[in-house]
Order: sequence, then structure tokens, then C-alpha cells
Amino acid sequence: MDINKMKMQTRDGVADNISWISEKFPNCVTEKIDAATGEVKLAVDFDMLRQELSSEIVEGKDERYQFVWPDKKKAILLANAPINATLRPCEEESEDFANTQNLYIEGDNLDVLKCLKETYLGKIKMIYIDPPYNTGSDLLYNDSFGDSYEDYIEFSGQYDELGNRLVPNLESNGRFHTSWLNMIYPRLRVSRDLLKDDGVIFISIGEGEIENITKCADEVFGESNRIGIVPRVMKSGGGKGFFFSPNIDYIIIYAKNINSVTSFREPISEDIINRLYTSIETTGDRKGERYRPFGLYQSSLDSRPNQRYYIEAPDGSLIIPPGNAMPEENKDGAFVIPKSNEDKVWRWSRERYLEEKAKGNIEFKKSDGVLIDSNGKPAKWNVYTKIWLSDRQEEGMTPVNFITKYENRHSAKELKELDIPFDFAKPVGLIAFLMQLLSFNKEEIILDYFSGSATTAHAVMQLNAQDNGKRRFIMVQLPEETDKKSEAYKAGYKNICEIGKERIRRAGKKIKSESPLTTQDLDVGFRVLKLDSTNMEDVYYAPAEVKQEQLNLFADNVKPDRTGEDLLFQSMLDLGATLDSKIEKIEVNGKVVYNVAEGYLVACFDKEVSDDVVKAIAQMQPQYAVLRDSSLADDSTATNFEQIFKTFSPTTTCKIL
Repeated sequence: MDINKMKMQTRDGVADNISWISEKFPNCVTEKIDAATGEVKLAVDFDMLRQELSSEIVEGKDERYQFVWPDKKKAILLANAPINATLRPCEEESEDFANTQNLYIEGDNLDVLKCLKETYLGKIKMIYIDPPYNTGSDLLYNDSFGDSYEDYIEFSGQYDELGNRLVPNLESNGRFHTSWLNMIYPRLRVSRDLLKDDGVIFISIGEGEIENITKCADEVFGESNRIGIVPRVMKSGGGKGFFFSPNIDYIIIYAKNINSVTSFREPISEDIINRLYTSIETTGDRKGERYRPFGLYQSSLDSRPNQRYYIEAPDGSLIIPPGNAMPEENKDGAFVIPKSNEDKVWRWSRERYLEEKAKGNIEFKKSDGVLIDSNGKPAKWNVYTKIWLSDRQEEGMTPVNFITKYENRHSAKELKELDIPFDFAKPVGLIAFLMQLLSFNKEEIILDYFSGSATTAHAVMQLNAQDNGKRRFIMVQLPEETDKKSEAYKAGYKNICEIGKERIRRAGKKIKSESPLTTQDLDVGFRVLKLDSTNMEDVYYAPAEVKQEQLNLFADNVKPDRTGEDLLFQSMLDLGATLDSKIEKIEVNGKVVYNVAEGYLVACFDKEVSDDVVKAIAQMQPQYAVLRDSSLADDSTATNFEQIFKTFSPTTTCKIL
């Protein structure tokens, strides 16, 4: 049994891409010597790849459609580059840390997305983001696009004392759109990998960058996966603006794989129910249910012979749709003869009609002259099918591509009710509406990595309370300082993360207090995690670069200020255990042992663990077992370690850090 060292580093996007090319075109991947480390690594033979891909090669200065801007190549490199970072748990700022499945993560969202990629690859059902609209007064992430690849990779992870990495992007900036594109592009690249195959991303944006974000998303997700660009009414009226008062923004929508996404449906509104579903069934199995009578006849676009037949009315008369004539000799189910090209037919075949009639889904009403009888005169009856409200509520209805119901004034009211000072939040109803469009199993994960005041978290809890769902949220927000002149700062909120966390707390309490009988099991908690540099000393990643005289400085490869919980969460990220996993903390012979997700991962980070502790871990038969390098006191301990696992849990993968 091999004991492998954990990499403790985010995924390398370039290495992933090379691996994919190797699977598809193995003859196009070769080996080369890394100039920096002297190690052999895989590389792509682009000359060979060009030969494989097409008989017509577009390269160099040949004209073709493309979307470029300054530093685009560096933005691609930034999206793919691995980082040595981790997410550290902060239990004291969390709510119901031990039981909740929701996450609130503080830090630069690009680095956070990279940290999540290993564990949440292909697991997110829905992403909603509300990035800066680039109005000329927005702060943007400074991703430090220097003169070289090393410049901005070295910069990664360097923040001020509050984790801020934001710079103003004024309209006078000669790189106004470039700076915004360099910010949004790598984040879209990484977030695409997190989506499930049937996952969808919704992006709110203003008209200033609607064209650029659409081109960006076309490239990242594929134009064929664009579901739509939907205008939304932000407000009604207003006198601002030179030519028009700006009353709308947009939501652009993309699928990971549009062929895997079911059609969008929205709940039937109370207005439609009260206006259309006015009839009540008085007999049969569906007595007391509401329904809508709907005419069984419709215009014909072709001959449709199986939809031309007579129907016998309650008084025995025969009726047919206009534009048809009865045949001279009627037989059971005989088809009528069309009289003109502008005629009508029944919506169903005769067989379907008889089936629905047997179910009680056909209704006859006194005629208003629409149908005709066998004598060519207006019939005394009309024929209707019953559209049951309960059936339609289960199916939902197709939404229109213009959102008018959720103006920003709603969000102002929502925040005021919670006494949360924040400007320009999206309404809870809007995010809930977007969630309802998707076909959920109600236990999906919703990610928002421009979390702001945490409207998305509020919407997830609210919708779960309404339909008994188990959706989980992941909020990501940079702890951007609040303006010292703002109401938020005066209220004691030093950064936006403090606002978001407090909103979730207050919204959760409000939702549960309003429906105490049905929300007892509602998850309104959240685990707080904070982005930080890796738990490991530099020697862990580059032992060859440490000189002999420095070795005594690195007797332990873990940074001295890091806890067992810190190491556990980085191990969870590395080994694919979701960050909301149940964690059991037990003591074995004076050592702390963590059991994650009921035996998926068992870890002990104490030093010099005894054989009894190793045996106890092995007897749990975990999928992964993790110990520190310093846990194995000597070669004898390592040998015993291997033998114990071979005896009690030979299928366990053992890792050392």
C-alpha cells in the first residue's frame, strides 16, 4: 500500500486541458523538461494538433470572427493557473456550524472558485451573479495584469488587512472596458467548470456592458448554450437620463449543456388563477377542484383527417367544427369532409376525445353559435375540455422573456424590514423566480460569488420554506470596506461580509417566526470560511529549493498558526469532501480524530500518534485517511502504519501532509 503526499493546491487548469487533449489525441501530447524545476512534464505538440483538427487551419493574420481585448491571453492564463490557497473555517462567526449545509465564504471570488473547483466540479445546479455594471463609479477586482505571467501569479493571494483587492474603474480610464473584461472573463471560465451538465448561470448586467458580457459568455459557454437575454424592469418612471430614463437592466442566461436543460416553467400567478380557473367540479373523483373550460376546436393548418369527426351532443344532435360537412353516410368515428381551406378541427383525435370523455374531462355548454350541426346550422352546444388547475400548477407555465414583477423598490422594503443598511440589492422575489424556472430536485446547490447583501441566500431560505425544499447556498463575497460616511458603517458594519452574514441571520429568524409549524427543520444556518494562504510552509511545495542549513527552520511543514480544523478543511478540498459535510470530532488515546461524511475521510493531525490511534482509524474503514508527516515518528512507525491498514482496511487510500 502506497502512502501518498497530498498536493494541497488548487487544480491546474492547463494540466486539466492537457489531460483532456491526451485522451482525445494521444499522439499530440509529448514530454519536455521544465526549465525551472528540471522535471519532466507533459506538453502539447501544437503542430501535430493542428494536423489533427482540420483540413483548413485558421491562424496568424487570416481573417475570422473573434472577440479580443488587451490582456485576454493573460486572463486565460489567470483562469487556468493553480494557487496555493485554502479556506479556513471560522466557527465563531457561523450559525449552527455543526449541522448547516450552507456556506458563506469571504475572499477574492476568483481564488475561492479555484479552491472550490476540486470538490464542486460539476455539482452546482444554478449560479446567479450580480457583478459590477461598470458604470464608471464601480470598484473592480485588481487582478494585477503585469508584464509577465509570473507578475500576476506572484500577486495572487496578496491583499490588504481586510482582504481587499479592489480598484476604481473610472470612465476616464483608457482601459475602461478592458479592465472590466479582464475581471469577469477568468471568473466565468472557472465557474463554468462548477456547473452540472444541466446547470444554468444567470448574470444581471446593465446596458453598459451587455454587449461585452454576452460575447464573453458566448465564448466561455458557447453561443449555442445561450438560453436568452431577458430585460428586467428595475423601476417605474424617474426623471434621470439625457435621452431616456434608465428603467431596465438585463439578465443573460446560459446553460452548461442546453440539451440537458429542461424547459423553463414558472408558477401560475394568483391573477391568472382568479381570472381563468373559475369553474368548480360538482361531481366525480375531482369534485371540488377548480378548472378552466377550454374550447375543443381550433384552426387547421393542414388536412388533419384524424381530427375531423362528429361529436354527439347531450340532446343527440351531431356537431362539427365550422368549415366541415357531414358525410352522406355516417359510420362510427367517420371523418367529416372539409368544405374550405379556412376551416377548424377538433384539438384531439376521436380516440383521445373518447378517452377524455370517459375521464369526465369533457363539458358541453349551451352554444353561442361557434359550432354547427349536421344540417349546417348553428349548433345548440359548444364542446369544452376541462383544464384542471392542480395539473397546471404542477406543470407550471412558460415564462415570458421580459420581467416586470420584481423592481428594486421591493428589495429596499425587504432590507428595511430587516433593518439592514445596503444599497442596490436585488429583490428576493427575483432570485426565487429564477430558481423556480429550473427543474429542481429541491436539494441542489445555488452559488452566488458576487454575494453583496446575500439576497440569494435569503431567497434560498424563503423558497425552501414555501415548498419544503432542501436547496443549499454558497455565498462568496470579498470583505470590501464600507464607506465611513455610510449608514452601514455608522450601524457598525465595517465591511460588506458583516452585512451579508447579519442579513442571513435576521432573514432566517423572520422566516421561521412567520411559519413556526412548517419551518422547524428549515436550514437557516451557514458555515463561515475565509480565504487565506495555504496552511503549508513553502518547503512543502518546493523542498528542493530549501538549502541544507535552512532545514532546521522547517522541522514542521505546517504553518505554526494553523489548527487541526484548518488542515481538515484543506484536506476536504483536496480529497473531494464537500465543505458542508458532517464532521464528527472524537478523541482516541488523547489524540483528536476527525470523521468527515460518515467515514469518507478520517484524519488526525496530532503529532506522534500511536499504533492504537492508527488502528482505530483503520477500523473505521474510511475511503481516505490523512495524517501529518510528523505523525509518523520514524520509519518503524510508518511500517506499522502500512501494516495496520493492510490488515484492517486495505481499500483505504492513505495520504500524508
